Amino acid sequence: MKADDARSQFVKQFLAVKRLQTQLDRYTDWTDVDKQTIEKILPKEDLNALQGVYLVTAQRLKAQQSKTGEKPSAEVDQLDFEFVLFASTVIDYDYIMGLMEKFSRQAPGRSKMTYDQLIGLIESDAKFMDDHEDISQSVRSLKAGAGLDKKTIEDGYQQFKDEKAAIELAVIADRHGLAIASLQSFVGGILQRMIFDGEQLGDLLQPLELA
Repeated sequence: MKADDARSQFVKQFLAVKRLQTQLDRYTDWTDVDKQTIEKILPKEDLNALQGVYLVTAQRLKAQQSKTGEKPSAEVDQLDFEFVLFASTVIDYDYIMGLMEKFSRQAPGRSKMTYDQLIGLIESDAKFMDDHEDISQSVRSLKAGAGLDKKTIEDGYQQFKDEKAAIELAVIADRHGLAIASLQSFVGGILQRMIFDGEQLGDLLQPLELA
């Protein structure tokens, strides 16, 4: 899809399909034969892949709607996004970490789930829109047969996020001429207390003599 109009059409059409699927799942008692027939027509892996494409495309078009000073095309401007339809109540962070543990414990060459299948599952769920790139990188760092437990995987993922955040803060500090230690302390304090401290921000920016 190389044009916004084509992307918009895909978003509208796939959203319509997802709404119908949600209605059918809610009000229909599927038999095993029904489920097998549906799986042949649209395997879960293919559906997850399409949902992943939808979420990435919808995020991109939604960002265009929100941009100031830049009017999106009429097709994009009229789009309605229902990300809640793409968030599973079954699949959460703990569930994904559990799957990563199972993957790590499986013998090489006998994995029931591949890298791409696991990443596709992550990318297809709206809850992971902001974190799917980080989680996907963490998944690709796993090795089948390594036998890592869930705690080790969670600690490794957290360490990866901490190191990435530190690099991003260092770039910001260098760009704006701030002391990296002061910036880290400021951001860490906000995240810990979940309270924005305007006075601390003033102290942080004081060396820049902005006033």
